[in-house]
Amino acid sequence: MQAKLTTRLMQAALAAGTLATLSACAGSTEGKDVAYVARDVESLYASAQERLDKGNTLQAAALFDEVERQHPYSPWARRAQLMSAFSYYIARDYNKAIQNAQRFLSIHPGNKDAPYAYYLIALSYYEQISDVNRDQKITEQAQTALREVNRRFPQTEYAADARLKLDLVADHLAGKEMEIGRHYQRMGLWLAADMRFRNVVEKFDTTSHTAEALYRLTESSLALGVPAEAVKYAAVLGANYPGSEWYERAFKLVDKNASGVTAS
Repeated sequence: MQAKLTTRLMQAALAAGTLATLSACAGSTEGKDVAYVARDVESLYASAQERLDKGNTLQAAALFDEVERQHPYSPWARRAQLMSAFSYYIARDYNKAIQNAQRFLSIHPGNKDAPYAYYLIALSYYEQISDVNRDQKITEQAQTALREVNRRFPQTEYAADARLKLDLVADHLAGKEMEIGRHYQRMGLWLAADMRFRNVVEKFDTTSHTAEALYRLTESSLALGVPAEAVKYAAVLGANYPGSEWYERAFKLVDKNASGVTAS
């Protein structure tokens, strides 16, 4: 589904019309296509497009780079820059995809295809998001890039997709906070755990982790000797997630350890 969306958005972003009319002029061997051979810009671009259409994405990227190298002042060079970034993205060489898209934006910041370049950068970070047990630097970079797409081009299809992905990124970051908080709890570091769960409630309150975070705050508050805070968190949990397992557990916990205590 992601590939179909990316292809469709790429076609929309690069609706120049001339792509479909180019004739394929690939050489007799793959090596000759990528090696430096001076040729006119149209046939060179067509060779790159043909390789991309056949799924030879890294060869396509190299040939699109060659378009710019051999014909740097041609209008084709500008288009080839972005097509090279797209080819690297499809090949899952995300660092080069980001580099080429950023280079395109630095040279052509006001180009009509700039929205797609920003979107491609965001996708390249997003595709590298790892599981919650690993460092989340890439996740944060994806979040920043997706927000930039939404901020700059809020009415575009790119922004609509970015907003959907931002929800998933937030859930991922919240999951990381929860994982760290639970780890601190197991070690008896209740204050450190409390801070992580507060982050989830304050920064990621629309994610799927909020109910558990409120329950964990109830636990931490009791462990820290602040029962009034525990009652408060349990009340918030009950008001927002009355039928959840987490509220039932929080209710039993407070009833057992803070019966008769008033919320702070």
